[in-house]
Amino acid sequence: MNPPEAVLFDNDGLFLDTESVWTRGEQQLFETRGLTFGLEHKQALVGSSEKVAAGKLAVFLDEPGNEKAIMEQLNDLVLKELDGGVDAMVGARELLAELTRRGIPVGLVSNSPVAFIHRSHEMADTGLPFGAVVSGHEVPEAKPAPDAYLEACRQLGVEPSKRAVALEDSPSGVTAAAAAGLFVIGIPSVPGIELEGADLVADSLESADVVEKLLG
Repeated sequence: MNPPEAVLFDNDGLFLDTESVWTRGEQQLFETRGLTFGLEHKQALVGSSEKVAAGKLAVFLDEPGNEKAIMEQLNDLVLKELDGGVDAMVGARELLAELTRRGIPVGLVSNSPVAFIHRSHEMADTGLPFGAVVSGHEVPEAKPAPDAYLEACRQLGVEPSKRAVALEDSPSGVTAAAAAGLFVIGIPSVPGIELEGADLVADSLESADVVEKLLG
């Protein structure tokens, strides 16, 4: 089996355990309004772009027209939660290190704001060792559009194809990577999430199927 031409990681809930950070921020957002944040809310929000998440939250909180203020509050809450620290998902550091050792280009593609990406990796002390780092805020359309993945491939100097692999934990991310023409490995980070459209679904980055696909 030939090695992939590039491997592109999603950030939240895939490379870093930051989906839990977002969850705590979302819980606080609801609590300030006397509401309870449940699994059904998390399932609906995971992987959403800021625009889509804002619309969903406005409905959940019954605050139509207040999308901008809601997201500003949530982003502030989440950044504060990051101060408590964050670590990589199981197997993420080791996988990245081995891909780098083998000379396989790696990228990071996230719907999160640039400030959150950099702060989360600063807290995790990763050194952000990716050949491309693309936020959905930096391209015309965030995931589920393919723009961020296409831009990451451009920065890495590889053609978008099944020879490049994307690792994703959310439906919007899987849709984006598939639309870009990549081979998609889905690894759900939230219970009950179905990653339809993924070429391969696994339990973790340490799964034998994932290791075989990426490292042979």
